[in-house]
Amino acid sequence: MGLDIGTKTIGIAVSDELSLIAQGLFTLKRKGLQSDIRELEKLIEEHSVEKIVIGLPKNMNNTLGTSANMVLSFIEELTKSVDLPVVTWDERLSTVAAERALLEADMSRKKRKRVIDTVAAQLILQGYLDCQQRLKNKP
Repeated sequence: MGLDIGTKTIGIAVSDELSLIAQGLFTLKRKGLQSDIRELEKLIEEHSVEKIVIGLPKNMNNTLGTSANMVLSFIEELTKSVDLPVVTWDERLSTVAAERALLEADMSRKKRKRVIDTVAAQLILQGYLDCQQRLKNKP
């Protein structure tokens, strides 16, 4: 499962059974930390999730800012409730890439706003899956 965690929403994506292709699920409107975690627990069970990949919004100079610290706090709370490996993935520019893809698809601003976080989660998860495949196929 891939997550793009924001202050108001969480973009959610899952992979296929072979861990090759990420697919965006939806964007969860945040209602509070414990409520958000309960919703994620339901999705984890429903989709038989084995690992969670969470985008870590680093600054362009590779430092961690306010958003990254918020994500790390979220991970800390999530790992208290969920007994799965949680890894972070550098998500710099993932939202920019998602926005560009949606613009190229000629999607209206209103529709882009509804799906941008889901697409960002999909890009985060796909980047992680692609990296794992390259590592697996290295001689």
